Amino acid sequence: MTNIHALTNTIGRPYAFDLAPGNVSDMKAAELLLQKAEGARYMIADKGYDADALRQELRSRGKVPVIPGMCNQKRRVVFERSWYREKHRVENAFCDIKDFCRVATRYDKLARTFLSAVAFAILVRFWI
Repeated sequence: MTNIHALTNTIGRPYAFDLAPGNVSDMKAAELLLQKAEGARYMIADKGYDADALRQELRSRGKVPVIPGMCNQKRRVVFERSWYREKHRVENAFCDIKDFCRVATRYDKLARTFLSAVAFAILVRFWI
């Protein structure tokens, strides 16, 4: 099992993506994708990316983290709710990518083959 992690622009087009094993934390993928997010001002992510170290890293790079905290945290995380509402664009992009049967069912056994299928789906759906 693998997880797809992606960065999208403001209109929801993926421009950077990566695969991670299904048993690895989302934070590992965040480190790789953060290097590709040079022009971004706001970084919107879900609760899987909830970590104080990631928020500090984003702030040190001049980005505003828009990441809600987990419900089991001792102190409440403050984030911009109006910006978090834009996360639906990323979710919609994943729905569009999974319209391709090969991506949705994950028939490919090799990660590089599956990554190629994801790249092809993104290319056809968003950039052609």
